[in-house]
Amino acid sequence: MKAKSCSDFCRTQAAYAGNGLPSIEPGMPDPAGTGLDRRGFLLRSTGLALSVYGGMGLGPGAYEEAIASASGGGQRVLISVFLPGGLDALSFLAPVADPVYQSARPTLKLAANPAHTFADDSRLQWHPDALPFKALHEAGKMAVFPAIGYSDANQSHFTSRHFWETGSLDFNANRGWLGRYLDIAGDAENPLQGLSLGWTLSPALATGEMPVASFSRPTDYEFWAHGLGSPVSDKLFDVYGALGQGATSDPALATARRVARHTDSVRRSMAPLVDATIQSQATYPAGELFPEQLAALAEMLERGLPIRCVAIEGHGGYDTHSGQAATLASNLEVTAASIAAFQQDLEARGLADRVLIQVWSEFGRRVNENGGGTDHGAAGTALLIGTQVQRQVVGEWPGLTSLDEDDNMLHTSDFRVMYAAIIDQWLNADAAAIIPGADGMTLPTLLAA
Repeated sequence: MKAKSCSDFCRTQAAYAGNGLPSIEPGMPDPAGTGLDRRGFLLRSTGLALSVYGGMGLGPGAYEEAIASASGGGQRVLISVFLPGGLDALSFLAPVADPVYQSARPTLKLAANPAHTFADDSRLQWHPDALPFKALHEAGKMAVFPAIGYSDANQSHFTSRHFWETGSLDFNANRGWLGRYLDIAGDAENPLQGLSLGWTLSPALATGEMPVASFSRPTDYEFWAHGLGSPVSDKLFDVYGALGQGATSDPALATARRVARHTDSVRRSMAPLVDATIQSQATYPAGELFPEQLAALAEMLERGLPIRCVAIEGHGGYDTHSGQAATLASNLEVTAASIAAFQQDLEARGLADRVLIQVWSEFGRRVNENGGGTDHGAAGTALLIGTQVQRQVVGEWPGLTSLDEDDNMLHTSDFRVMYAAIIDQWLNADAAAIIPGADGMTLPTLLAA
C-alpha cells in the first residue's frame, strides 16, 4: 500500500535563471536561494539536468586547477541526506515497552525483538528495516540524535524544512546553511564544491557568491545536440568550449564565455563516468536512483573531483499519513542499505576518513497514530555516520510521559547546535559566522579523539 502524503509538499519546480528557487505557496517562507542572482545555465536532455549557480570569476582552466588542488589533498566532505516528508522517529527507534507507545500505536507498534535493541539505550529498538544503521552504530561509526528539533516546532513541511535548510528560524533567510559556509570558505573557481544530486538545487546549498552545481545521475551526464551524434557532436562541443576562451570588456559576452568555459570543463571532467559501469567496492540495492547516485558519488570522490558539500534525498517519501507500515519499511530498507553500502564502498576505496554523512528529516511524527499512519509531529531523528564520528547519543530520548502542547515528543537537542558542531569540528570554520547564535551554544564533541 502506498502512503498518502500531503499534496505536493516537495519543491518540485525547477529553478529559473535570474530567479533562484521558486516560491511554494502563499504564507510559506520562500526557499533559500529565491531572489539570489543566478549566473549560469540549465541543460536538459534525457536523464540529464545540470544547473550551475554563481560562478562570477571563472577563468580558463580554473576548474581543472581546482580538481588538481583537491586531488590527493584529503579535503573533508560533508554529505547531507534528506529524508523528505517527516521520518517517524518512534518507528525508526521504537520504545517498544513504553506503555504510552503501546496505547498510542495499536496497529503501528513494533513487536519487541531483543536482537534489534538500540545498544546505547535499551528502551529503544531499531526498525527491522533499519538494521544496517544498527550495524554502523555498533561498529562505532554513528552518533544518534533521537529527539532533535527546535522550540515551538512548526509542523508545516515547507516552513520546517526551510528552517533546517537555512540553519535558522528566520522566514526571510535566503541562503542555505551550507551555502553560507561555502560563501566563506569556498572557491570561486570550483562549481562542484557544492553538489546537489537531484533535478534542482538543494536550498541548503544556495549561496550568495560561490558557484555550486546540480545534476541527477552522474553516469548520464552528457551534452545533447538535436540530430547530431558522435563524432560530429564531439567536435561541436569542443568548439563550444573554445568559445569560452579569451577576454572581453562586454559584460554579457563575458558571462556567456564563462558559461561556455565552465560547461566544457564540467563536461570533460565527467566524461569518464558517462555510461560507465561503476566498479563499486560494495553491493548497493539494485534498480533505484538513490543507491546509483551514492555509488557514482564514491567514484567521483576517488577520481579527485573537488567536492566539499553534497545534498541528496534518500529513497522514497516519509510523509506517511496512511499506509505507514508498508511504505516506511520499503523506504527504510533501500535508504539504510544504500548508506551502509556507501560507507563500505568509501572504506574499501580508502576515502572514509574524510567523509561525514548526515541524515535528517524536517520533523518527526505525532505520538498517536491516526489509524494506519501518523500525522506531522515535532522532534525527529538525525544521524551522523563516518569512521571519524564518536559513537554517542546526543540528547537523551525524552520518553513519552511529558509531551508538548500538541502531544508531540519533546526535543532534547537542537538542529542548529548539530550544524554548528559540524561546521566547527568537521569543516573547521567559524560556526558563529554561519549559524545565528552559535557563539552562545554548548557544542557536543562529534568526532572521535
